[in-house]
Amino acid sequence: MSAHPRQLALALRHTESFAREDFLSGPSNAVALALIDAWPDWSHRTVMLTGPERSGKSHLAAIWAHAAGARLIAARALEEASVPAALATGALVVEDLAAGSFEERALFHLLNLAREQEAFVLLTARSAPATLGIPDLTSRLKALPVVAMAPPDDRLLRAVLLKLFSDRQLPVDDGLIGYVATRIERSFAAARALVALLDAEAMRRKRPLTRALAAEILRTFEP
Repeated sequence: MSAHPRQLALALRHTESFAREDFLSGPSNAVALALIDAWPDWSHRTVMLTGPERSGKSHLAAIWAHAAGARLIAARALEEASVPAALATGALVVEDLAAGSFEERALFHLLNLAREQEAFVLLTARSAPATLGIPDLTSRLKALPVVAMAPPDDRLLRAVLLKLFSDRQLPVDDGLIGYVATRIERSFAAARALVALLDAEAMRRKRPLTRALAAEILRTFEP
């Protein structure tokens, strides 16, 4: 019995480049990119970057980490005892803050120690601090500069699709890009999921990736 197309897509691993030159900019992320490029001339040494899933937060965080010599840690992996070591380079990225997914005391300790040591910290989250559900911590985070990333506009979405196809060495034309861009959710997550699925299905069916094939797959596509 053959695997479901979605399972095929998930089974395929594809390495994305997080280099500065590979970040695609547009109105939805211009302010966030400007923040990263402005370092170390930040108005506050701890800042928060918010945006939808797969909106480019990790890419920007990786760009900044490379420039600042920062370590990267997932919020869920942050422990109070490990905070001094995490801040050892004087710069730290804490990714994916979400309600109930991190140790509250560890983040309090991190914010306090970073202030004492004048270290730089970049926090990322899918939504604003008010959604974390911890009143005392929320008030601390709301005092930080927050830069929000929005879903991509049409031009940026098309550019992202083109890059994703190119990364997979899939030859496509403008007609296919335009067809896909107007029929999926306007998000980076949907673009990545669909490109992975189209790649998997084209290989499974041993067919070139055409608008006709994309139309068949889009009928049942759910990001």
